[in-house]
Amino acid sequence: MARPRVLLPALYLSTLLTACANQPTAGPQASWVYIDGASPVALRFETPSADQKLAYGEFEPGQYHLLFGDADAPAGAIKLYRKVNLEPDLHGDYILQIETAGVYQILLNQGDEPHFRVSKRVTPKQTTTPKTNAQSTSTGVCAPAIEEQSIQVAPVFKDGEWVRDFYSGRRAQVIDGKISLTPAADSEGLMLLETDTATPQPFTWDNATVYFALTDRFANGRTDNDHSYGRQADGAEEIGTFHGGDFAGLIGKLDYLQSLGVSALWVSPPFEQIHGWVGGGDRGDFRHYGYHGYYILDFTRLDANMGTEAELKTLIEQAHKRGIRVLFDVVMNHPGYATLQDMQDFGFGGLFDGFEQYLPPRWGDWKPSGNENFHGYHANINYDHDKWADWWGRDWVRAGIYNYDSPPNAGVDPVKGSLAFLPDFKTESDQTVALPAFLRNKPDTGARDLPNARVRDYLVSWLTHWVREYGLDGFRVDTVKHVEPASWLALKQEATVALAEYRNQHDAPEGFNAPFWMVGEVFPHDVSKSAYFDAGFDAVINFDFQRKFSRQGADCLSNLEPVYRDYADKLNSDHDFNVMTYISSHDTQLFSTLAKQSPELQKRVAAALLLAPGAVQIYYGDESLRRFGPTGSDPSQGTRSDMNWAEIDSGAVDAILAHWRKIGQFRQRHAAIGAGQHQKLSDAPYAFARTQGADRVIIVSTENRR
Repeated sequence: MARPRVLLPALYLSTLLTACANQPTAGPQASWVYIDGASPVALRFETPSADQKLAYGEFEPGQYHLLFGDADAPAGAIKLYRKVNLEPDLHGDYILQIETAGVYQILLNQGDEPHFRVSKRVTPKQTTTPKTNAQSTSTGVCAPAIEEQSIQVAPVFKDGEWVRDFYSGRRAQVIDGKISLTPAADSEGLMLLETDTATPQPFTWDNATVYFALTDRFANGRTDNDHSYGRQADGAEEIGTFHGGDFAGLIGKLDYLQSLGVSALWVSPPFEQIHGWVGGGDRGDFRHYGYHGYYILDFTRLDANMGTEAELKTLIEQAHKRGIRVLFDVVMNHPGYATLQDMQDFGFGGLFDGFEQYLPPRWGDWKPSGNENFHGYHANINYDHDKWADWWGRDWVRAGIYNYDSPPNAGVDPVKGSLAFLPDFKTESDQTVALPAFLRNKPDTGARDLPNARVRDYLVSWLTHWVREYGLDGFRVDTVKHVEPASWLALKQEATVALAEYRNQHDAPEGFNAPFWMVGEVFPHDVSKSAYFDAGFDAVINFDFQRKFSRQGADCLSNLEPVYRDYADKLNSDHDFNVMTYISSHDTQLFSTLAKQSPELQKRVAAALLLAPGAVQIYYGDESLRRFGPTGSDPSQGTRSDMNWAEIDSGAVDAILAHWRKIGQFRQRHAAIGAGQHQKLSDAPYAFARTQGADRVIIVSTENRR
């Protein structure tokens, strides 16, 4: 998962950049602070109140000297958002490290206790639209020909066989290796051909259709759990708040998923999240809660916003009855951030002496004031306080605070590095560890000390508990390349044992005999077999298709002929090789954005995705033209907008949805689509076959270039 941009004051880049002041105004107002160096920083000045002065300007990453008065003392290092006391005569020389480019401000308070602090300045909001990819060059849009077609079907179908178009229901008999059929008027010129005697094929992960539902944003089945742990709406755009989606909502939409031909449901991490929030985006312009599931506090408990264990049991049982497997999204690279509310709730960390007076009774209700933003709460926190030992502790994570080890840059060391300043689990360590102090004191946790256990052992035990107790069918694994392969292999082996134990004790539905399945997010993996397949992974996410081919396939299905042939040749000649292809995701962009909200292209891309070899992933709303939402200064947030049920219920997207359903159901009936051999049959009309044993299909696209 590409992480939201959150500033924490514990970690800094080592690059050096110095700058000097280029004051735009003269006189006393412009003379109280200088920035020394070789490159100019143009400062602007304000006077917020009688005893305050404010300077702000555009800073590039690097190191700066802030000079107050005629200081001759050695320079001391300061950090963003921290209060820095000044001598009464307002003298001092300070070194500030800036990590990300932006507008920063220096607020000077000249009262009885002179001090200043540096923070990122809130700038006017801009509408952010994800960048499209230049490599998705269109070769011309095709228009369907809705007229009778003479179609070469030999040698796949034999003379005398009756062939049915699954889309229209029309039938034709093979004569001299051909049939004549007219596509349905609403099919975009697509015909999905099978024999009259064709029957649904057994499930295989090689042909899986996985539906990724970001639970909080999908469907709200219960409103009484919308504000668990005191979480609140922000009353504005609700960019990073919880929206109410839950297990009850998923249960109520299982028939909808079944109608799409979905064979597996990918559930965003449902574990208990941090109770509080962090500042969202580069500008700290919204509260960012763990609504997406990647800020885990307790791996042994479900987040109350998601629902109860009884509801989870019902969700899995009801999904299985409909032939839908259930995958949990899991994380072993990191837990969630520390927040003010979690510090208060669980008694870890510490504030600067006397700073509790600047916080509301419930610390998570803190709001920025003046020119602060939502990153500003860090100014209250003493990250060197010895009570940080009561959080995860240095034996468990690297975090760069108190006596914890500081993680390197993830670009330098992918395994031991920190992603977006998240604390990094020491999964590679062979040191045995005790339960973290805050979990030991957490009344409702299921976590217990394990004998002679490493960090890896605890995480594997916690995650596979859910498989053993509820019969999960697989994991979608987050941030794979940031954890060593041995940990993933241990997770896969233990999960496989756990699922076998569950099935020995429970009656599994017919057809649910596939081994535990694990698919990994290895950005930016393509359709190539890598060492990750030796580390327990059955598949990896294919990042190539969205960037390079999805728009081309929506324009003209025949554009994908070389892509389909390449995918099928690689995937279906190797039993132990699979990928999961997608067109939209929570970390990149929505296809609807790439296609500029075109209903026609959103309809047509269904064929491009659902007819791809290997497993495929539908991101919630791909099938209904869900639109990019409010995003603030973090472009990923807009990809996580609420599911557009109002448009679905009103019939506004019926044509798109019906098309996705037809193709999805056809894919589900025929394992050969994902798992079979690919053979091009003709150019005009464009037709290709997929075959796997007795399972035979032909897909026809009657497209003419406009």
